[in-house]
Amino acid sequence: MAMNIGQSSATSGDLEVMLEMNTTPLIDIMLVLLVMLIISIPLNMHSVTLDVSSQSPNSDIKPKEPIVIEIKKGNQITWEGRPVLDLATLEGLMKAEAQKKPDDQLEIHFKPEPQAKYEDVARVMATAQREGLQKIGIANTEVFAPKL
Repeated sequence: MAMNIGQSSATSGDLEVMLEMNTTPLIDIMLVLLVMLIISIPLNMHSVTLDVSSQSPNSDIKPKEPIVIEIKKGNQITWEGRPVLDLATLEGLMKAEAQKKPDDQLEIHFKPEPQAKYEDVARVMATAQREGLQKIGIANTEVFAPKL
């Protein structure tokens, strides 16, 4: 706490203790702590690691076509246009694709119809994740966009 040493006009020469806290040292300490925090943050904290391939950009390698899994109304599932009769068959197809090296795995594009049940789509996507497929996406998202 700080004290008032001079005379005030309200009192006739009596010394009184100031009841206000002197916050200047607290602000100084906070500024020093802030500067120390800024200095101690590593510079590469927000870096992004990229896997840059050694292939030339003009290589003749064509991108591989993805595997399209369609989920239709009534839990009808097709793998590359061929109907899949049960979930065990679908798991077998996914397991065979997941056993490939991650670089050799094809992309899996789910293409649900707008009338397909959410549970059916979620079940197929969970199966793909459980089997260890790495490259999964939903291909037909324009059917879910709001119509203006």
